[in-house]
Amino acid sequence: MKITKAILTGGGRATRLRPITTTINKHLIPLANKPMIFHAIDKVVEAGVKEIFINTNPGENQLQKVIGDGSRWGVSIRYFEQTGGPQGIAHVVNCAKEFIGDDPFMFYLSDNIILGSIKNIFDKFDKENLDCLLAFSKVPDPERFGVPVFDKAGKLIAVEEKPEAPANNFAVTGIYLYGPKIFFEAFEHIQKSERGEYEISDIHSYFLKNNKRVAWSEITGWWKDTGKPEDLILANNLLLDEMKKEEFGNLGTGKATIKGNVHIGEGTKIGPGVKITGPVIIGNHCRLKQCSIGPSVTIGSGSLVHLADIKSSIIFSNCSIESKIKIADSIIGDQARIIKNKTKKVHRLIIGDQTLIEL
Repeated sequence: MKITKAILTGGGRATRLRPITTTINKHLIPLANKPMIFHAIDKVVEAGVKEIFINTNPGENQLQKVIGDGSRWGVSIRYFEQTGGPQGIAHVVNCAKEFIGDDPFMFYLSDNIILGSIKNIFDKFDKENLDCLLAFSKVPDPERFGVPVFDKAGKLIAVEEKPEAPANNFAVTGIYLYGPKIFFEAFEHIQKSERGEYEISDIHSYFLKNNKRVAWSEITGWWKDTGKPEDLILANNLLLDEMKKEEFGNLGTGKATIKGNVHIGEGTKIGPGVKITGPVIIGNHCRLKQCSIGPSVTIGSGSLVHLADIKSSIIFSNCSIESKIKIADSIIGDQARIIKNKTKKVHRLIIGDQTLIEL
């Protein structure tokens, strides 16, 4: 069964990533200088998906404006809201029932970042004629995820959602493949959990109890659920490392001391005294003067950096950093300003809710 349809998540509030997500949808946070959800779209399109359906928060318009109708990938993309408010990710899938119809499909939590192709998972699903295929990954904190349960013979018999005492260190990643009709049949037989949500783990446990053809594959490469700021920084670093040399290019002007893979965007001006150590991506129409950038840094378009030393960080668009300051393992949101303290006696801070600053 060839899968050509996919549901991608684009909703949720991402409270653990505030204040970054106060003004931007989490799925649009830039990783390797492109919106996070673009990486998910790239993966599913490469695997053969032709139609994508993205759920959105009520009243959402950011995603639609940034992603568009899918023409940039040569596919069709449509959007839908999760009716009745947040009721769990299984409910998200059920809300897309009219789009999926009787076809097999993929469900992808698009705030999950993986390295490498997922085409082999699609091939396994098709070759073995499965009802469901789950992707697992070994993690140090399985209690944060759905965890598979195996019998003594190693056969998958259940999936527990965020167990207090995990049976193993596998986590169910946000990649799921389903055969025709089977998901929606199962949804009619599950109830909301104590959390008040329709748990996708209950869907999979229903399959297993009813002898459906359920298999799993381990993601042996890198996988990360980007639920925390440090996860975003790590994902950004690894995505930069994975990029091929030919994906980097110098479209800017000026001279800099450059080492490693560095992309400098169109219209960017590099002033004197700039040192750049890749991997680094600098967006369009930026200005850099007397600063040190990298390794593992992305800078959004329209940003100014002067005097700063920046490593392993994500700098959004239209930022202004004009201070002799060392920055590392940081996320600096859109239009943020860091300027020189002229008095050198005190720090002046204008800080939003849930901001973290280390001085």
